[in-house]
Amino acid sequence: MKLLRLKSSLPVLFLSLCLLLGACAQSEPASSQSGSFSSQEGGASSSGRPGVASAPFTLAYYPSSSLDPLVTENKTNLTLAPLLCEGLFRLDNTFFPEAQLCHSYTVSEDGLVWSFTLVSNATFSDGTPLTGALAAQSLQRAAVATSNYAARLAGVSSIAGEENTVTIVLSSPNHRLPALLDIPIVLETAVGPLGTGPYVLSTADGTAALNLRSGWWQNTILPITQIPLAAIASTDDLIAAFDAGEISLLDADLLGTNSLGYSGNYEIWDYATSTLVYLGLNAASGPMKDTALRCAISLAIDRDTITGISYANHAVSAVLPVHPSSADFVPSLASTAGYQPEQAVAALETISLSTPLRLLVSSENTTRVAAAQNIATQLSDIGIPVEIQKLPWEEYLTALQRGNFDLHLAEVLLTADFDLTQLLSSGGSINYGRWQNETTDALLSSFRAAQDSARTAAAQSLYTHLLEEMPIVPLCFKNGSVLTQWGQISGLNPVQRNVFYGLEQWGLS
Repeated sequence: MKLLRLKSSLPVLFLSLCLLLGACAQSEPASSQSGSFSSQEGGASSSGRPGVASAPFTLAYYPSSSLDPLVTENKTNLTLAPLLCEGLFRLDNTFFPEAQLCHSYTVSEDGLVWSFTLVSNATFSDGTPLTGALAAQSLQRAAVATSNYAARLAGVSSIAGEENTVTIVLSSPNHRLPALLDIPIVLETAVGPLGTGPYVLSTADGTAALNLRSGWWQNTILPITQIPLAAIASTDDLIAAFDAGEISLLDADLLGTNSLGYSGNYEIWDYATSTLVYLGLNAASGPMKDTALRCAISLAIDRDTITGISYANHAVSAVLPVHPSSADFVPSLASTAGYQPEQAVAALETISLSTPLRLLVSSENTTRVAAAQNIATQLSDIGIPVEIQKLPWEEYLTALQRGNFDLHLAEVLLTADFDLTQLLSSGGSINYGRWQNETTDALLSSFRAAQDSARTAAAQSLYTHLLEEMPIVPLCFKNGSVLTQWGQISGLNPVQRNVFYGLEQWGLS
């Protein structure tokens, strides 16, 4: 058994991870940039005293939707979860798991049995002590099909708890399991879901607010003692309230399908996400069966142009299917595999295309449509003709399932361990290109099972193989964005699913 003692972490936690379809710098704290300005000048006035707000720091809240982070479908309510709940771990801005409710853990020699010892003094907001049994019950709820976390726990065979220990048994080894356990631990009660986080929900006198707990186990000083919640009933209400300055902060996907539009004076704080934008290739039939053509397409794409123009710099270019901020990233490989149009042209001398390649894209996402047009232009410029077919989502998905494409532009929210099994393994649930390769399957398994220094070698082997075979063409990783009222907040360092990461360092004006 391998024992690891973990340093206790700071107050707040990460949230869910669910799978959806759709560069090279060290990670740094988020920096702000201006948003879409109205004709009015200025922003929130400063009192000159850090930590003292001239107007209440207010967040949005949908009273008609659940606040239970395990099941809620409301993104705005989900944003509040790190203030109310904590997980065994939380992730930093390099996707590294930091201990939160977990004090230490042991792993069996075969990598299948994990025993997590909990911190000794954590309580839920009603005073109920955190126990292994309660933590296990919450994780069991997180594993059911209707949970926001079901996909990441698909490899779990069993979850049990007793005293101050939670035991998780896996169906196959994954030595980055802690990176998947930033799952909120929630206590179900008659008054609603409760967490062990720094704030507790109050709905007294017909108003809602988050109040700082006096008995929070971490006992870290936070700059906000009460956060009023503005009741929201619709997206129109949300936009109007933020534009009017009634809401202080929003977590937004500025490039998502049906993304909302905001005006007024606001700042944008981008943060890294594990959402990979990529070209899927039909490796089972048609011209994309040719490895040389797949590799030529990758070399012909200027990813920096796509991220700069189509994604308005709210993305990070990526040649490898792992975020450049992750410890699994291999800079030496990425530096040799980027935009090389001359080599792409040379590779095409032995390839003959009788008809244009069919590139599918969902018509409902304007950002991806723009990216598809950019890609088609770049490929056509070196002699690869491309015909774009824009389809409504359901038709797009049907075409992928039937293999009616040469290329398709998509995005997938990867888990924080950057496991590509569902995307590239022979039985992968979103392997629409029908890539079947025993070496790929073996390298994916080795990567998941590798630990410590062996993981670096496993990552190098896996990504070298993928660059040689090019079953998909990675393009970029999208950024998430936090919008704040102009000049009201400083010191933000948001991370994926926890925009309040490092809250103790914030300043309010």
